[in-house]
Amino acid sequence: MRDVDDVLLPLAPAQPAGFLRALGRRERFERLRLLCALLQEPYDLLSRPGVLVASQFFGPVERMLSAAGVPIEHVSADFHGLELLARRTKPRIVASMVAPPDEDGFLSFGLHAGASAIPFFEAARDPARLAVAEINPRMPRTRGLPELGGHRIHASEVDVLLECDTPLFTLPASSPDDRDRRIAALVGDLVPDGATLQFGIGSVPNEIATILAAGPRGDFGIHTEMVVDGVMLLHEAGKVANRKGLHDGFSIATFGLGSQALYDWLDGDTAVRFLPVSSTNPPSVVSRNRRMVSVNAAIMIDLHGQVVADTVAGRQHSGVGGHESFVTGARESDGGTSILCLHSTKTIDGTPRSRIVDRLPPGSIATTPRHQVDRVATEHGTVQLFGLTDRERAEALIGLADPAFREELRAASRGRVAG
Repeated sequence: MRDVDDVLLPLAPAQPAGFLRALGRRERFERLRLLCALLQEPYDLLSRPGVLVASQFFGPVERMLSAAGVPIEHVSADFHGLELLARRTKPRIVASMVAPPDEDGFLSFGLHAGASAIPFFEAARDPARLAVAEINPRMPRTRGLPELGGHRIHASEVDVLLECDTPLFTLPASSPDDRDRRIAALVGDLVPDGATLQFGIGSVPNEIATILAAGPRGDFGIHTEMVVDGVMLLHEAGKVANRKGLHDGFSIATFGLGSQALYDWLDGDTAVRFLPVSSTNPPSVVSRNRRMVSVNAAIMIDLHGQVVADTVAGRQHSGVGGHESFVTGARESDGGTSILCLHSTKTIDGTPRSRIVDRLPPGSIATTPRHQVDRVATEHGTVQLFGLTDRERAEALIGLADPAFREELRAASRGRVAG
């Protein structure tokens, strides 16, 4: 490690924990820039003098460090934009956790291709750069497609090989509440036979998958950013045929995040293929799937249809990820749709507030613009915004609000929204 250096790291499920813990034993750097997303743990390295952390997706660790005054900054980029950034800036070191070598010496990237797989290949082939692979026996061995690198690299191509037997990062289970179940039931009714599915993170998507797994419809395909437990459930229920028009026969994702049971299922599985994010997330790719149905969460939406999904009160809470990409791609798919889900209210200091607002509060940062939004769902129903006039979409969204706030929203919108 040089006094001045740059390191690219994958998302939490493939972050090389042993490598990062070892770097944390060094007391000071002149300048070490970490380009990362969704940190796995608050490594000592992150608070060392001279270390600059640039994260594309905030999680609990980033939020905690930021609140504690650690110099961590957000990189405004969607997920496939992060890969583009990494390929343009060419960090000298690209590090990733991998599965143990197979009998031929190949290392699987396991739970993550994302924005780091292609930069890893490039670093391994560049004599001026370093590719660091941390072998973890707990990492499941997964597959890709041969034409996209196969989601593996031979051990002989890697510059530095390390070993670390650390538990994998898992996603705590979240139990759906009554509003989640109502939203999931409404959204599940919108999913047709033969749909290609993308699920975001949270209890609502997994509840939707549970409903679809137990229901009469099937012949589904999977083309998603993230493999979650709900995808496993659909496979186990025999609902996935993957006759979707793009990479037929395989469920496609760029990373996996969920329970240990999910990781055990993925180990050696041949039905799921992990691809670099530039081959999963761009809208031009997503739209090629048959009847693409994208399900993601939102935090707030105004009566124009502008969506806030990654900030709270103007402060970074998560990241853009694939939010806008799948919203756009699903809407442009033949017979497809995107559905954004949110509770109609939130409670602040014991007082309920509407998540559907007349206008976004000052300082709000929109994740997805109004002209990309197709469908919206709350526990009070679903509406299709695409194709509606400004007046019609305001009225439709008011109908999704909690009844206690509807008249207030109507009064605020009168005379402001053109007919």
